[in-house]
Parts: sequence; structure tokens; C-alpha cells
Amino acid sequence: MPRAALIAGPTASGKSALAVALARSLNAAGHNAVIINADASQVYADLAILSARPTAAEMDGIAHRLFGHIDGAQAHNAAAWSAEASAAVTAAHAGRAIPILVGGTGLYIRTLLDGIAPVPPIDDDLRTAIRALPVAEAYARLTSADPHGAVRLKPQDKTRIARALEVAEGTGTPLHVWQQQRVGGIGDRLALTPLVLLPPRDWLRARCDMRLAAMFAGGAAAEVTALLARKLDPDLPVMRAIGVPEVAAWLRGELDQAAALTFAQAATRQYAKRQYNWFRNQVPDHWQRFTSSLNHVDVDDLVIKLRDDLLTA
Repeated sequence: MPRAALIAGPTASGKSALAVALARSLNAAGHNAVIINADASQVYADLAILSARPTAAEMDGIAHRLFGHIDGAQAHNAAAWSAEASAAVTAAHAGRAIPILVGGTGLYIRTLLDGIAPVPPIDDDLRTAIRALPVAEAYARLTSADPHGAVRLKPQDKTRIARALEVAEGTGTPLHVWQQQRVGGIGDRLALTPLVLLPPRDWLRARCDMRLAAMFAGGAAAEVTALLARKLDPDLPVMRAIGVPEVAAWLRGELDQAAALTFAQAATRQYAKRQYNWFRNQVPDHWQRFTSSLNHVDVDDLVIKLRDDLLTA
């Protein structure tokens, strides 16, 4: 069975650097490696800084796939990414390379491994009409079309309410019923070696704060300036990515730089908390968890263990 590694966990936990270290170790042992992105923000070409996408220097000559390949004017999603990632894994194996999936978007990882709900295509006119509704009206319609789905969503969650409503009205079947079915997953066709990073929370929060400060000092304002100049739909994922609204408010004079940084840091810590809880509770029990901070361990020893586990899978 073809092999693959997965390094997952919350933002700022050290996944990208560990993936590169693993790839170097595999190369030294005579095995090519390809790193495949599994982070929803790092797919966007417009978010090199605020998504913490690895730089060319950080990639260290290792092949990286699905990083920065999507224009921000597009709304990428788990289904599209899963198809791309499946193709990238297949291509890696065809080239006699070991794929290393790395990222923190649990929905993307679950979709790739377990499959996706087979929801039929939704009529474009219906989708457009629903997405133009005020969120309160859309939520009211959802409570009638899919009461179970409505109670699971916050009444202000415009994007998810619209999706649930378009599925319920467009297919006649609630979204949660479709989600009980899964097709297209590749997990049962891989000898997967997973590692979930769950470092101490105080260490992770400090890392989040330091990284946001570095982003603000290292070009985040220019990145958001370029995004705003494109006049994109504010509901697009790239415009709602953590850091973008806060920097945009700073650029418009609604916040000063210090306040924008404080708000962006708080949003990042909340996001990391949600990711942490998801990976702690939602992945299979047999997946290896690593609960130390990477700067408090011998990373070389961790990489060697991970490499050996992968090669003997």
C-alpha cells in the first residue's frame, strides 16, 4: 500500500518546519518527498504573509504543492482542494516520492481521507438568489426547510446558513443527511503515518502573538493594500482570512496599528483554540499526538522516529 505522512495541528505549532525536516531526513535516507499543503488560507496567492505560507528559503529546496495556487477572486473549498490533493498524492506516488500532507484545516483533511458528502450541484440561479438574501431572512427560511440544520448554526453565520438553505431547497434533502454519506476518500488506500501537534496552550498563544507581530512588521499592510485595490467581494474567504479585516481597518484609519495588531492576535488565538480542540477531539484515537513544544525537544529525534514509522508502515 502506498505510504504518506500527515503532520497536522493548530496554527503556529511548527508543522511546516517539521514537514521540511522530515522531507530532508527522507531524502538523506534515499527517498524523495513532496510536501502537500492542507491549509485553507495558504492556497491563496494573495496571502503569502498573513497565511504564514512558507517562503522559498523555508521550503529549502523541497518540492511543495498546492501553496499559493488559487487567485483570491475564487472561493476555494474542501471539495476542490480534496480533488487537487488526491491528484497530488497520486502524482507523488507515480514519481516514486512520499507525500507529506501538512496543515491545520481539519475539514480539508477529513474530506481527503474520509470522502465528501455527495451533494448534487445546486442550480446557479437558486444559489445566487439565496446568497443575496439578508441573513435573517435566509435563517428564517432555513428553520422551515431544515430545522435540524438551523439549530446547529449561529443566526449570524451568513455563509453556512446560505449553504444549508441552498442544499435543503435545491435538493429536497437537508445538508446533514447528505453529510452522513461519504464518497471519494483516499484514506483506505494509504499507509498513513499521522502526527498531530498539540503543544502546551501557553506556548502556542505566545507563538501566535509573536508571529502576528512579525507579519505586521514584515509586509502585512502591503499585502492587504494589494487585496483592497482589487475590490473583491468582502464575503470571499481571502477577504475574511484572519488579519485581513484588521489590517484593512488600520489602512482605512478605523484602527491604529497597535489596535489592529491586538485584534488580529486575539482572532488568531481564538482560531488556534478551535483548531486545537478539533484535533484533540475529532481525529482517530490511534493517531499519534505530540504534546510538547518543538523548541523543548530534540527535533532530530522526533523526525527520525517519524521517518522510521513512515518507512515501516
